[in-house]
Amino acid sequence: MPESHSPQRSPRLLLVEDDEDIARLVVLHLADINATVHHCNRGDEALEQALEHNWDLIILDLRLPGLSGLDLCRTLRARDNYTPVLMLTAKSTELDRVLGLELGADDYLTKPFSPLELVARVKALLRRATLTQRGTASGQETQIHQGPFRICIESHTVTVHDKPVELTSREFDLLLHFARQPGRVFKRAELLDEVWGYGHEGYEHTVNTHINRLRRKIETNPGEPEHVVTVWGVGYRFQVSP
Repeated sequence: MPESHSPQRSPRLLLVEDDEDIARLVVLHLADINATVHHCNRGDEALEQALEHNWDLIILDLRLPGLSGLDLCRTLRARDNYTPVLMLTAKSTELDRVLGLELGADDYLTKPFSPLELVARVKALLRRATLTQRGTASGQETQIHQGPFRICIESHTVTVHDKPVELTSREFDLLLHFARQPGRVFKRAELLDEVWGYGHEGYEHTVNTHINRLRRKIETNPGEPEHVVTVWGVGYRFQVSP
């Protein structure tokens, strides 16, 4: 498993992008947050780097020679590698974005994108990973028990009815956020701000996709969820039996 991001060192990022101009632009702007960036322009080479080294974040284009970004993401998650993944996609490939999120990507940006927004997304992903993995550094709880759910914050593990459930880092953050405030109704925009770390109009369907994937993993019947329920016209609520 990759090491957690540490505030005592520069974040280590793997950039997988075959457009050299875009890659140079990304590296240039990530220098503003003192990130160390390793660039690969082929998917197969990037997979080797992702599996052999520890990264704090992977910035992943989906259209790549050698191995597609979707296949790369699928392989990482199948090997229990939950390094946060920020996808870069073309505007016309909505299906690829949905598939990428289904396979475990944490966030996405569509091309052309604002370099400032890219940096904001990267900082938000790194910040969320750091806050979660610090566990008890600021006296926070180490575990949460809610009904059939057992969430261990330090080990980043979840069991439902005593059975382990494999979640991506974003799914874990989302479930943890819900479990800390059971019964509260969250608007999609609130979840974007509080879980993803930013608010951006038009990205609310990113929340929907992650909710659907989370339900498939934790609900007995995802089509009729008992725990992550929809409050029509408002958002979502987490509930457990007393």
